[in-house]
Amino acid sequence: MNLYTHISANKRRSWLLIIINGVLLLALGWVLSQATNDYIWFYIAVIYSLVSSLVGYLWGDKVVLMTSKAKLVDRKDAPELYRLVENLCIAAGLPTPKIYIINEAAPNAFATGRDPKHASVAVTSGLLAKLDKAELEGVIAHELSHVGNRDILLATLVSVVVGAVALLGNWFARWSFWGGNRRSSNNDEAGQISVILSIIALVLAILAPIVAQLIQLAISRRREFLADADGVLLTRYPEGLINALKKISADPEPLPVASEATAHLYFASPFNNKKRTSPLAKMFMTHPPVEERIAALEKINI
Repeated sequence: MNLYTHISANKRRSWLLIIINGVLLLALGWVLSQATNDYIWFYIAVIYSLVSSLVGYLWGDKVVLMTSKAKLVDRKDAPELYRLVENLCIAAGLPTPKIYIINEAAPNAFATGRDPKHASVAVTSGLLAKLDKAELEGVIAHELSHVGNRDILLATLVSVVVGAVALLGNWFARWSFWGGNRRSSNNDEAGQISVILSIIALVLAILAPIVAQLIQLAISRRREFLADADGVLLTRYPEGLINALKKISADPEPLPVASEATAHLYFASPFNNKKRTSPLAKMFMTHPPVEERIAALEKINI
């Protein structure tokens, strides 16, 4: 598999997962509406998810940068970093993003922003200190690929669906608990159908949010593979990214500013996942195992 077929395959898989997630939402909404005989809750859930996701899309990057304690720097503060980012942006055809530094010893980085014109790249001081130029270039190229690929937009679209699924499930579980499934019927057959639909809806209300979350994590892992491939396309030097992954994964320093809410944004998982290699554990990881990312990079032919 060459670089371009690798990128195309990852894009197809990502959009397939999004479609599956959307179908899951529609199926859950239909079953719940049939069980309750009222579409109003479905409409409210979707509108609420859209509004909350829009707010996160427009201002979410500022919240992430603030909670990560990232400090904005200019050219005179970090001239070498600025020059490296600018050169990669020229090669990628992207505007230069705002550059932030996080004063943490753990080597890591992330990109945020809804589009290339509103993008920011944040790197830790540990990344600058512990990686050589080729390795740092590989990491920055990976993050710029997230910007160029509109990964933040993709994550927002998925969060809309996941949020709506979770909200619908929560509302129906509460509604059922308080006896909301006592649907009136004129005959025994209609009553039996109502009971069956209520049972199906309750099962979906419990399982659908879990499935939706797993799909969201799967998309996040797919986008990491895609950003790795795009980063190599930008630098034409896979070894730089491979060596960066090895160094970062082996580094013992914790990253206390990272949280479960922001972990998926980072170049590598900010948590220790070295022992989480079972198939079940992988399903709940925000990033693919480092060894799998390295193996994929080693198979790329430029």
